[in-house]
Amino acid sequence: MESGPIDHLIFLGKRLLQATLVMFVISLIGFSIQDNLGDPLRELLGQSVSEAERQALRDQMGLNDPFLVQYGRFLSKAVQGDLGDSYFFKRPALDVIADKFIATLELVIGATLIIVFISVPMGCYCAIKPNGWISRAVMGISIVGISIPVFLTAIFCIYLFSVELGWMPSFGRGETTAPFGWESGFFNVDGLVHLVLPSISLASIMLPLFIRLIRSEMMEVLESEYIRFAWAKGLNKYRVWFLHALKNTLLPVITVGGVQIGTMLAYTILTETVFQWPGMGFLFLEAVNRVDTPLIIAYIIVVGLIFVVTNTVVDVIYTLVNPTVRIAGKAS
Repeated sequence: MESGPIDHLIFLGKRLLQATLVMFVISLIGFSIQDNLGDPLRELLGQSVSEAERQALRDQMGLNDPFLVQYGRFLSKAVQGDLGDSYFFKRPALDVIADKFIATLELVIGATLIIVFISVPMGCYCAIKPNGWISRAVMGISIVGISIPVFLTAIFCIYLFSVELGWMPSFGRGETTAPFGWESGFFNVDGLVHLVLPSISLASIMLPLFIRLIRSEMMEVLESEYIRFAWAKGLNKYRVWFLHALKNTLLPVITVGGVQIGTMLAYTILTETVFQWPGMGFLFLEAVNRVDTPLIIAYIIVVGLIFVVTNTVVDVIYTLVNPTVRIAGKAS
């Protein structure tokens, strides 16, 4: 039974409703932890201000109001795109995060390209020739790769390629240019060289996962009836492997990949810290050290929004490319 446009709209409406509910919970949790982060006035005023002046400023900033009053005030501004002003930067928190987002996006794009161009051919090879020595070596290395924390990989890369060999820079973002209106390090050699080691480090935690996922999915597909029928028809082996089998292998990989893109944004905190990369993760740690609560809350909400939007988009795309999923309670 085929699903029509109304079914897709109902499904999309449900996903948007779920996304809104999730964002509400994220904002509530993020706002509720601010009292446990420390006193922001300590960083703003220092130790030389009297307690009376400190309490007067707390009243002026609304920090002494009941929690529900503070959250209601925050929520009313948040729906208008105002997540407060950073105490340290004296600017809207969203603007501060937006300035750093491009640097983090560069890392995620670089790591994603590495994952795609290595995991797909390696996963396919290991599925086609599971007993070969190369496949066994790749699977063994992938187990080790999953077990190593991303910051250790980053430190090892710096030691080997920067300290010992002197091939790559060990920190910083490098030169940025904006030939297309997007100021990035992708458009010059220095920026790309600075991007290599952080991208490899960030990709290292996801790459073994995707190699093993593609291998297992493709091995399962190769045992299916329609693949056996393709062999029986005498089709070329490359057509069977890379047209029929790989196409259906990538469907679940798309779903997992969309979730992992959001996860990589969280892992950038460690990568950016080790490489002193001026992105969102490094900004978040600085905000924690300064008890810049508006910036901390804004970061939590932005990262949560990226997770929610990514998952929603992946679900919608999956329903369009896979005719076997269920839409609005009906078999599509």
